[in-house]
Amino acid sequence: MADSEFPGLPKLLPDAIHRAVKPGTALVRLETTHSREGLLDGAWWPRSRDISRELPGLIIALTEHLGPITRIGLDASAWDELPTRLVIDDRVVHIDSFPTGDDTVLITRGDNDHFSVLVVPPQATPDAARAAMARAVRADNITQAEQILIDTGTNPAHPGPTENPPTDPERDGSA
Repeated sequence: MADSEFPGLPKLLPDAIHRAVKPGTALVRLETTHSREGLLDGAWWPRSRDISRELPGLIIALTEHLGPITRIGLDASAWDELPTRLVIDDRVVHIDSFPTGDDTVLITRGDNDHFSVLVVPPQATPDAARAAMARAVRADNITQAEQILIDTGTNPAHPGPTENPPTDPERDGSA
């Protein structure tokens, strides 16, 4: 039976691999298995370091698949002006600052159900971002987020082929 047939039960990770991207949509991939055995449950490629602009799209996308999100854990040094909470679709989402590094976001739904999501730096090239996101969502992934970013050339401390944010029609939803 589908998750939607039991409204009180938490939703599972989606089985679909690709969905069309609309302009302004958060670019996020989630692990497509229900086992959650890898170190990461997904990957997110924000367009900027403005968390007030970027986080609502992520929360809306995740809520569609996971149900209501209650908390987000971020590294304050990686984002511009980190608020303590945001109201998204009439729901309060608390934002906590953790020394997790700017390469992950910790997402909480319910009381103790946590998801760890790789954050691909906004300046990453499209090819590097796709490679990092694909590697993060592998069910057998045992590689730390920082190492994935280094290996794919997306780590800001170990920059890849470009330092400037690329213009990519596919990323902006105009392709």
